[in-house]
Amino acid sequence: MLIDRAPAPTLPRARDAVHAIAVLFFTAALALGALGWWAGDSFYLRLATEALIFAGLAMSVDILLGYTGLLSLGQALWFGVGAYTSAVILRDVAASFWLAMGATLVVTTLAGTVGGLIANRVKGVYFALITFGLAQVVAKVVYNTRELGASDGLIGVPEITIPLGFATVDAANPAGFFLLVLALVALLYAGLAYLMDAPFGRTLIAIRANEKRVPFLGFNPLVHRMLAYVLAANVAALAGALYPMLRGFVSPELLFFQTSGNAVITVIVGGVGTLIGPVVGSVLLTALRSVVGTWTEHHLIVIGVLFMLSVVVMPKGLVGAVRPWLQRRLSGSESPR
Repeated sequence: MLIDRAPAPTLPRARDAVHAIAVLFFTAALALGALGWWAGDSFYLRLATEALIFAGLAMSVDILLGYTGLLSLGQALWFGVGAYTSAVILRDVAASFWLAMGATLVVTTLAGTVGGLIANRVKGVYFALITFGLAQVVAKVVYNTRELGASDGLIGVPEITIPLGFATVDAANPAGFFLLVLALVALLYAGLAYLMDAPFGRTLIAIRANEKRVPFLGFNPLVHRMLAYVLAANVAALAGALYPMLRGFVSPELLFFQTSGNAVITVIVGGVGTLIGPVVGSVLLTALRSVVGTWTEHHLIVIGVLFMLSVVVMPKGLVGAVRPWLQRRLSGSESPR
């Protein structure tokens, strides 16, 4: 009697492969951070911290683009809201890390709900244009508001000490703050990865695949798109709240389209719908801008050409290109059968 063995499902293997890449990335980042601390480096630790902060923004884009199928061209709006909220709290209220992060969550949840009600009235290219328009309006308001520093931005954000219960971290310490941001990004990734593997995330993927059929499964697509929008806004804002702690100021340029565009590019280069891809892409593009910028003032042209080449050669991004090979390794087979 012949028994037909069905192939093992590939979805769990794909998740395992992505999680393995995440573990390798965060382990390597921890090792490099330790090396930078040992070498007494300051510049590259600060640069790596900034890359991780913008990785949070890129993950928020991936929640919408990679899982829900919504392209946001104005995600810098929420990154800027987080940065300005944190800067105002730290400078004018109290130099408290937890107060700044808590206030950012409250402000972004309320504002994100309003923004979601506006943006989710439409889909497709119209969603992209509305998110772009919302960011431009807020950027213009901030740019012309003297109380927020206008075109000069908010300066004078104090250096803070962050109590963690078992230890304290000085934001002025490059190695200490890098490790804190690395831990926060790792926690964000872990939480989002768990959420996207849960029924909520599966519903978002169903919306991306065919929104018209989702109501037949007993779910309201509009409610889930709203939740995804507010979740993405909060992730971007929490990342933005760390920026003034690193740089000591915030600028209205954080709200401009270039910031949103860079985040979308980061997601595409790293791998759409993987969560860890945007983190890897953010680090690589930040390093690339730093290196190419020392060679030529036209570094954006070089990066643009490299981006087009990467899309042609690796349409699924870096993580998407590595994932099939790693899946085969995890399943104990070098070639698919």
